[in-house]
Amino acid sequence: MIHTISVLVENQFGVLARVSGLFSARGYNIESLCVGTTDDPTVSRMTVVVLGDDRVLAQIVNQLKKLVEVIDVIDLTKESFVERELIMIKLEVKGARRTELLEIAQIFRAKVCDVSANSVTVEATGSEGKLKAFIDMVRPFGIIELARSGRIAVARATQ
Repeated sequence: MIHTISVLVENQFGVLARVSGLFSARGYNIESLCVGTTDDPTVSRMTVVVLGDDRVLAQIVNQLKKLVEVIDVIDLTKESFVERELIMIKLEVKGARRTELLEIAQIFRAKVCDVSANSVTVEATGSEGKLKAFIDMVRPFGIIELARSGRIAVARATQ
């Protein structure tokens, strides 16, 4: 099962290594890991996506909660949540094919970030499925470079 875990931590040196170490020590490969400061610069949010069974993952969540620097841990998998990912993709595009690429980008609400004589760099945000569909649509242009942010997620507001 895919688990999306949100971890609020103190923004300190070495916390990322300690948190990710708990997953690797249990033999879990982290599929996606995003970390950034919150509205409070002393607190960071880590969004960790892993594949694994519920029982072992529950142990990891309990061990995370015991770390001094960890403020809160939420397994979003069991809740309703909103997720997004960012990709930047540089494509080989010349001449008249630019119009075709721009039409595809518009359909996916992607934005052009950079243009050169032989390439166009586009950024797109959305769910993993949307981004996979976008990549599949633009692959025929020729992917020069692709970078992904990894998934970020927050729980949906309760009424």
